Amino acid sequence: MESPLLGVLPSEQNRGSDEGSGKNRRRWVVESKEEVENLGFLAGPMVAVTLSQYLLQLISSMMVGHLGELSLASTAIATSLTGVTGFSLIIGMASGLETLCGQAYGAKQYQKLGNQMYSAILSLVLVCIPISFVWAYMGKILTFIGQDPLISQEAGKYAVWLIPGLFAYAVIQPLMKFLLSQSLIIPMLLSSFLALVLHIPLCWYLVFKTGLGNVGAALSMSVLYWLNAFILGLYIRYSESCKTTRSHISKEAITGISEFLRIALPSAVMICLEWWSFELLVLLSGLLPNPKLETSVLSICLTSIACLYTIPYGLGSAVSTRVSNELGAGNPQRAQVAVRVVLFVAVTEAIVVSVTLFALRRVVGYAYSNEEEVVNYVMEMVPLVCISVIMDSLQGVLSGVARGCGWQHLGAYVNLGAFYLFGIPVAVVLGFLLHIRGKGLWIGILCGATVQTTLLFIITSCTNWQQQASMAMERTFEGRLPLENGLK
Repeated sequence: MESPLLGVLPSEQNRGSDEGSGKNRRRWVVESKEEVENLGFLAGPMVAVTLSQYLLQLISSMMVGHLGELSLASTAIATSLTGVTGFSLIIGMASGLETLCGQAYGAKQYQKLGNQMYSAILSLVLVCIPISFVWAYMGKILTFIGQDPLISQEAGKYAVWLIPGLFAYAVIQPLMKFLLSQSLIIPMLLSSFLALVLHIPLCWYLVFKTGLGNVGAALSMSVLYWLNAFILGLYIRYSESCKTTRSHISKEAITGISEFLRIALPSAVMICLEWWSFELLVLLSGLLPNPKLETSVLSICLTSIACLYTIPYGLGSAVSTRVSNELGAGNPQRAQVAVRVVLFVAVTEAIVVSVTLFALRRVVGYAYSNEEEVVNYVMEMVPLVCISVIMDSLQGVLSGVARGCGWQHLGAYVNLGAFYLFGIPVAVVLGFLLHIRGKGLWIGILCGATVQTTLLFIITSCTNWQQQASMAMERTFEGRLPLENGLK
């Protein structure tokens, strides 16, 4: 006879199932706590590193601004164009190492990291050669396309003196990605902070005391970029932390250029397409009625967004390292946990930052201007900027996931469609045809960012992590997977 309690008391099978699910929940909680610690250890210093590098250019612009409108305008144009034609490309290509070095380190193929770093340096230095010719003739190019001759001439001088810094940047970025893939963040933090601290007095001296003007700001940046590269190079050469991963330039470094370019080029396209869309926004604002006001306000909003973006970029770099390391090690579940945790952190950070910014909407404009017209316009733009902060926070970490997995080619297609097939056309319609002006331009680019974030989230949600781990190991071992490195 069946017991009357049979339907009330859990069966052995149910109890086993409950215990199993309980163990899974406890394991997920433990892994999540560990992942929060790992991400915090990486993301915090990376935010500081990114902010320090951003402040180099910001401080240069602030000091040059005291020389007069001509120096400020020429420096602003030169900074924008050198970023579009040079620095964005270098950053984008170097980001390919987040996939290659990160996955190789996770798979314990330590010697590959050094070879990949040298492959990247050689590739980026070669890329810098044609870019430097463009920069050398930037003044003439600007004059040819109709820019003011005096502004063009000063902008050209600034770009010429920044050419040495371009080559230094091509060395710095691979060194930083090499260290990031091993979670060696503190050396980057210290070298970046030292460069920032030294830049303030050196830039002041070269700009105001030597008579170099805006050229002094460019020279200061070039000198300190090389100093940063020198410090990181010494650390990698002599530190015990890099003993197993550093190597000498060899034939493998040269033959590895093709492997690096296969992932570096789509990585560059992915990053540059987004970067260029915001620069295009500023150019479009110059075609609106009252272009001085529109350009000033949009520049203020973009400067604020760029500064705040250092937080999600740091989180993105952190999750890129965690995902690439775990996939390389054959741990797809831990990679998935890292993604879930960083998305939760990104949402929390976005809410806090956007709410704070909205609360300060009446005073934000005064940080940049004392003109009531500008301040009031900025106040009107702040709600849209707050939404942009949320989108940037999500896409920043999702882009980091893309770099960690190695599907930058998908990210490139997403950015192309989101911004150039949707966002910018909407911006043009709203800004010019519907006469919403600068606010319409920003709404358009915000629409593009929303589409970008949505598509990246869908791709991430549909990712087969087991397959990604297999692809990572095939990439690292070049299709020859040793038995002891099979997926866990």
